[in-house]
Amino acid sequence: MATPVLQVRNLTTRFRTERGMVTAVDGVSFDVNAGETLAIVGESGSGKSVTAMSILRLIASPPGRIERGEILFDGRDLLKLSDEEMRAVRGNRIAMIFQDSMSSLNPSITIGKQIAEPINLHRNASWAEAYRNARDLLSMVQIPDAQNRLSAYPHQFSGGMRQRAMIAMALACDPRLIIADEPTTALDVTVQAQILDLLKQLTRKAQTSMILITHDMGVVARYADRVAVMYGGRIVEQGPAREIFNRPTHPYTRGLLASIPRIDSDTDQPLQAIEGMPPDLSALPAGCAFGPRCRQATAECAAARPPLTPVGESHVKACFNT
Repeated sequence: MATPVLQVRNLTTRFRTERGMVTAVDGVSFDVNAGETLAIVGESGSGKSVTAMSILRLIASPPGRIERGEILFDGRDLLKLSDEEMRAVRGNRIAMIFQDSMSSLNPSITIGKQIAEPINLHRNASWAEAYRNARDLLSMVQIPDAQNRLSAYPHQFSGGMRQRAMIAMALACDPRLIIADEPTTALDVTVQAQILDLLKQLTRKAQTSMILITHDMGVVARYADRVAVMYGGRIVEQGPAREIFNRPTHPYTRGLLASIPRIDSDTDQPLQAIEGMPPDLSALPAGCAFGPRCRQATAECAAARPPLTPVGESHVKACFNT
């Protein structure tokens, strides 16, 4: 079996705050295979984005710190690379599409230069060649009149066009892995579908792996090959997307799926909600973090943290009672 493009092992990231130490990512492990899309899902504050930022070593220190773990990318542990070696990886071998394209793009630099710059830097291409590649990339992400759009600034693009430009920038150096952190935030449903369809099409064509971070289970069902469900900084269930949707085993995963409205459901039936609030990461319980919100919780759940155990082929869950 081929070695995964990315192997994350026991990743733990903590932040020092006025209220004490906060463990935002707590012993997270997963693999991403070549050409595969792994969706990381969960509520806000579950640790999804911090996991992504940790992979690229973009955690601001202070107050944050990657305390332990391994992040093996193409066989190299990214946590052991020098700053210079890590800069050669970011935007080149691993690219990231951030949540808010308007704040991620530099408002004072043209779209063309922002796409051409990584090509010039990482591929040692001349600026003329880099701009030609930038034009071709804008055409590839279906932005009309690409040649003239090179000289436009971010504020002259619509939200959907800015997100397409971010995808073009991410694909500029033919990365092995793209991390897409809520790539369709603040876009309307029609544009969201166009962007995600385009991203999936382009990554399949280039056999690029992708980590898709989202809270939208509908998006996961359509685009993901495998799913990792996070809660309280930990992975509580992980497996093939079809397995997760057809046979969810963790109560939190079941709650997420039950909260999705269905076309064939009774319109008079209220949506099921997960009672309670997400946990305070600075004061997590000794046992299962989901225990205080779980209707199946027992004394065992409060006393010990459930380990990830297999429930099928490539399917694991962290629950004592399912």
